Amino acid sequence: MTTLAQRSSGLVQRRTEASRSAAAADRERGSGDEDHEPRRGDEPDDDDSGDSKETRLTLMEEVLLLGLKDREGYTSFWNDCISSGLRGCMLIELALRGRLHLEACGMRRKSLLARKVICKSDAPTGDVLLDEALKHIKDTQPPETVQSWVELLSGETWNPLKLHYQLRNVRERLAKNLVEKGVLTTEKQNFLLFDMTTHPLTNNNIKQRLIKKVQESVLDKWVNDPHRMDKRVLALIFLAHSSDVLENAFAPLLDDQYDLAMKRVRQLLDLEPEGESLKTNTNELLWAVVAAFTK
Repeated sequence: MTTLAQRSSGLVQRRTEASRSAAAADRERGSGDEDHEPRRGDEPDDDDSGDSKETRLTLMEEVLLLGLKDREGYTSFWNDCISSGLRGCMLIELALRGRLHLEACGMRRKSLLARKVICKSDAPTGDVLLDEALKHIKDTQPPETVQSWVELLSGETWNPLKLHYQLRNVRERLAKNLVEKGVLTTEKQNFLLFDMTTHPLTNNNIKQRLIKKVQESVLDKWVNDPHRMDKRVLALIFLAHSSDVLENAFAPLLDDQYDLAMKRVRQLLDLEPEGESLKTNTNELLWAVVAAFTK
């Protein structure tokens, strides 16, 4: 009996010490968080709390995943929109992470497409493509507009002195990120005249969650107000449409659901970015990218 009592007291003591340690750690985390409160218009880096860290996807990866054919592992050969769409994703992703913003307006208000993109923080994001784009934007003087950056990062410029801004092999690099996250795998396919590296889908659950998120945002969870929508989901809808891959998310829907979803997407596309950017709880750079693709 004495031995059992000693064991019980020892167990209680260990639990008490563990509780004290956990409480101390929580207090340290709490005090540290106070120094890094998110600013207006910024989003925290870790937003998809429902997913594990390994399956958290960037906007670029989500758009690419929507565009990839599940079995074949490549995007449509006829899709010439996704390249610029992915560059738009990078700008919004950097803005939501608090790295970029638009220049402040002076006495005479400029349009979104006339305002320059400014680097607010050059802290590494942990993503090689984002950091590469951020370095270009930070090092460029005078600053460029959103439209210019989409073109420069895509390599769509007639100025040979600016060709170094082009981000190369973006789709392949994003696909490799998705391979590392366990979403895709890598294979070689022979197309008669050449071999091509492909990335078929290996984790269908993640893609189905992504498709469900897009569908619900314009169906079951439709709020009829872009400023009450999650900024990341709102950006995903706009850029998936601009990249010509949004239809892939709506393909499994019934006819009535499809018609309703496309009607609500059209409502978003018909919004005036200039006016929306003036409202509270907004991200001006997000609406500048939207303006660049829907003008």
